[in-house]
Amino acid sequence: MTTNLLTDEFMAAEERREAVAYVIEAFTEAMLAGIDGDSLAYAALEAALQELVGAHGEDAIARIVEELPLRIRHGEFSFASRH
Repeated sequence: MTTNLLTDEFMAAEERREAVAYVIEAFTEAMLAGIDGDSLAYAALEAALQELVGAHGEDAIARIVEELPLRIRHGEFSFASRH
């Protein structure tokens, strides 16, 4: 991997961390406004999938989604894994 690719990957990861912070802030505000957390999570998933499909197409995102059960079972998205 070249230095440029490492820099690009670092910047992409940093942008995703920043994006997650915005999403968490939006979740907090919505929940304070009385929106149920599960409803909000499902809506966020739907919006995210729509955005990804629009950018990358159905087949590409379907392949990514096929990997989710294993990633979920391995705790990649568990709250405890973030600490």
